[in-house]
Amino acid sequence: MTNEGVEPFTYVIRFALVDDRGRAMSNVEETVASVGAGKTVRRTLEHVGYPAGGRLEAGRVRFLGVDRVPADEAPAPAGSCPASGVRLTADKGDAAMGLRVVGLHLENCGSRSYAVEGYPVLQLLDAEHQPVDGIDILRGTGGIPMAGGDDGPPRPVTLRPGESAVSGLAWRNTTEFGEAVTVPYVRVRAEDGSAPVMVAPHLDLGTTGELGVRPWRKDESGRGAGEGGGVRPGS
Repeated sequence: MTNEGVEPFTYVIRFALVDDRGRAMSNVEETVASVGAGKTVRRTLEHVGYPAGGRLEAGRVRFLGVDRVPADEAPAPAGSCPASGVRLTADKGDAAMGLRVVGLHLENCGSRSYAVEGYPVLQLLDAEHQPVDGIDILRGTGGIPMAGGDDGPPRPVTLRPGESAVSGLAWRNTTEFGEAVTVPYVRVRAEDGSAPVMVAPHLDLGTTGELGVRPWRKDESGRGAGEGGGVRPGS
């Protein structure tokens, strides 16, 4: 992996592992963190996850794509904690009947309580990390067909160390008249003024021109932000 940019980037490379008939058996991701400008990093793809312990050969691997985010905005890996004391990640997402949903997870991994209220602050970005205009970011998902409501207005959330909050993005992949829009990257802040984290949900918004965002709620599921998918939800 060669960084041809002028700043350090973190890359997530996606592969499909296939059987001897060319059928996809599983997908894997390889994260290459903090590659300096003009630097090249070489690694060997391990066969972890290949079905039945079979031998992983070059012909059994298909390259699916790569996402890159500024190294200082990359989601913190599981088991680590940023200087801010909170870890923000996006999960793998879900899709059904044209509805797309991606969860945002905020974990208090520090030693002090953390308070948040309202909605995540979003900036939609294209493949070159430039702003995407013309998309309405809706507060709440009640206006997104089939996405459901949000259980009322935002409420204050206080996270003790080890606790998490959850939000989410919802949209419809509907294409009618006009040009379909895909948003590869989203810069997310837990609230105004907080440190940005760039995730790569690849929002296939179609021609809807709308993206709904849910308010932060305390995560009562016990899932924890440590299980979040990091840079790319959905593959």
